[in-house]
Amino acid sequence: MSTVIDVHTHCLTEAWFKLLQAHGGPRYTVRQVRGGMRAIHLDGAPFMTPVPAMFDYDLRLRTMDEVGVDVGIVSLTCPNCYWGGADVSLQAARVMNDDMAAARTAHPDRIRWLASLPWQYSERALPELERALATGASGVMVLANVDGNSLTDPAFDSIWQAIDARSLPVLVHPTAPPGVADMDMVRFQLTASIGFTFDTSLAIARMIYDGFFDRYRRLRIIAAHGGGALPYLVSRMDQCYDNIPACRERISARPSEYMPRIYADAVVFSSDVLELCVKSFGADNVLYGSDYPHTIGDMPGCLKRVNALPDTARDKVRGGNALRIFGL
Repeated sequence: MSTVIDVHTHCLTEAWFKLLQAHGGPRYTVRQVRGGMRAIHLDGAPFMTPVPAMFDYDLRLRTMDEVGVDVGIVSLTCPNCYWGGADVSLQAARVMNDDMAAARTAHPDRIRWLASLPWQYSERALPELERALATGASGVMVLANVDGNSLTDPAFDSIWQAIDARSLPVLVHPTAPPGVADMDMVRFQLTASIGFTFDTSLAIARMIYDGFFDRYRRLRIIAAHGGGALPYLVSRMDQCYDNIPACRERISARPSEYMPRIYADAVVFSSDVLELCVKSFGADNVLYGSDYPHTIGDMPGCLKRVNALPDTARDKVRGGNALRIFGL
């Protein structure tokens, strides 16, 4: 069978977790949730549950072997390093980038990684981008909002310009969306089921309408979790473009025309949804991912659904597209 590359898989370190607990307050707290596990909360709403496998590369590699995954492209999960002030944010990014770089050195045929940056401090983020690339980063991971700020905020222009100049892939990964407390997402831990996909959908939709993909033509945006709700909503975005002048303020093409320039991972949980994702973004633009080892991550299930795709798409999604996009 063809190579399998997992572009959406996460890791943590104890050093990062201790930093968050020491400096993440008052907005970020760690509390026990139903079932007995500890979860990271934003404004009182749980949204990320650290699990032991996030801290264990040996277990990761054994799981990859069992499932049949050849390469894992690891990244820090949410809330990334967007807390604690400039010094702490940079420290959190460096702690994780150094750990992932060491994992690649230890397992050069199995592990690649995406750099985290202190996005809200461009004077710190740009040198850290250079340092991370020099130590082997294959791209960048950014959350769908940076401490509540949109990815199209002009404050981030210099970072995007640097990424675009290097034609880097960027995984846009959700976190708790702004207003999570106001939306009453505490009960049922709705951030995981609904909030994350909302966060990604809003971020990518804003990029489209803002002309982001016209300004930055070389970078490769990978929209997590099958592109959120975009496959389902892009026709509605087109309808709004046709009928609402505000939607045409910065672009001169319908939103659906930008879909072939956006990538998506295959972290969805039914074959019907995966087929819609492939139809929406194109077989050349969907990449296998698992969300391992999050509580709802599914390394074998996601691969099983990818393997069931038609022959024309299966090997591309399994790893062929990632080989091309990441230059592996």
